[in-house]
Amino acid sequence: MATRATRRPRVLLLLVAAVLVAVAPAAATLQPVDYLALQAVGRALSDMPGSRFFASWDFTGDPCAFAGVSCSGDGRVVSLALGDPRAGAPGLSGVFPAAALARLSALSSLSLVPGLVSGELTIAVATLPSLRFLALSGNLLSGDLPGAFSPALRTVDLSKNSFSGSIPSSLLLIRSLRTLVLSHNSLSGKIPGMVSSPLVHLDLRNNRLSGGVPSLPETLVYLSLAENRLSGRVGAELRRLPRLSFLDLGGNWFSGEVPGEVFSFRIVYLQLRKNAFSGELRPAGRVPAGATVDLSHNELSGRVPPELAPASAVYLNGNKFAGEVPREIAAAAQDGRMRVLFLQDNFLTGIGVGGVPASAAVCAHWNCVAPPPPVVAACPAKGGRGRRRPPAQCAGRRL
Repeated sequence: MATRATRRPRVLLLLVAAVLVAVAPAAATLQPVDYLALQAVGRALSDMPGSRFFASWDFTGDPCAFAGVSCSGDGRVVSLALGDPRAGAPGLSGVFPAAALARLSALSSLSLVPGLVSGELTIAVATLPSLRFLALSGNLLSGDLPGAFSPALRTVDLSKNSFSGSIPSSLLLIRSLRTLVLSHNSLSGKIPGMVSSPLVHLDLRNNRLSGGVPSLPETLVYLSLAENRLSGRVGAELRRLPRLSFLDLGGNWFSGEVPGEVFSFRIVYLQLRKNAFSGELRPAGRVPAGATVDLSHNELSGRVPPELAPASAVYLNGNKFAGEVPREIAAAAQDGRMRVLFLQDNFLTGIGVGGVPASAAVCAHWNCVAPPPPVVAACPAKGGRGRRRPPAQCAGRRL
């Protein structure tokens, strides 16, 4: 018969065993559907040379400890970040495991680092009920975008892929959506006419979108529609976006006047180059100090407005501006507050403060590159591209 003293070690061993069972690998507690889905993801994708993302995916251990996997207390995968997130790290290759991912019904965050993953984004993945964050940028995904998305989404980034077709109207009706990035794809058609999502960041640049710009939410801070085939007037739409700090409409066919209210917004970057904007500039206020303003290659005319003087970089080349450059702008370039001032290919007759500032480098040809000192792009010499001539001698000719 065992004595009390001999029974104590056995009790201690049983307690230790109970603790070990309680903290056993989550493979025993992770729901089977999620466990099998992760296995399918691991079979579909592989590391590109130099990547070791899947090195920790050993299914004899705890899947919730795998790189990029986060689980809830009840054994569900809630976050899946596929690939090494460090900048410049190699990505993944393979076929997007849509069927497997669609089985992770508790997933709230899904991301994929840039790599060589091909395939399609299916509606079953896009409509996962708890999905709030979806980022698959910089891969080889193709096909049409799904016709429906999760109503819980706050961020969608599908940029730098090969998606085609139109932008689903349902995507811009999600009441929780704050960030939408679809840039650098092959999307075509019009921007949906009804936009009720409270967007803060909208980036649709470098696609094949056509038509006009619909009414956009006043919540927008960042808007880029550059390098598309958009056209028409945008004055009414832009006036409704007073929170904008970044606006890029470059490389389209927009026309009409540039609304003066835009210059008084908290604009840090205003890019309207290579369009068909016309008429005089009538800023409603001075641009914020340090802003970049690029209005080059349009049909703008009249005087150069002095309200541009606080900007750090101003590109007005390739327009029909006339008269003298205002003293405020010349002084800003002279004392270094304005680092870049491009004026060539206009009808300007001179600089308001005794010609070109002595401290500024004069760029007298088309291919000038602005060095750190202030740059004032002047007119090309009539007889050649290498000679410098003061802007006052360019009267009657395009600078």
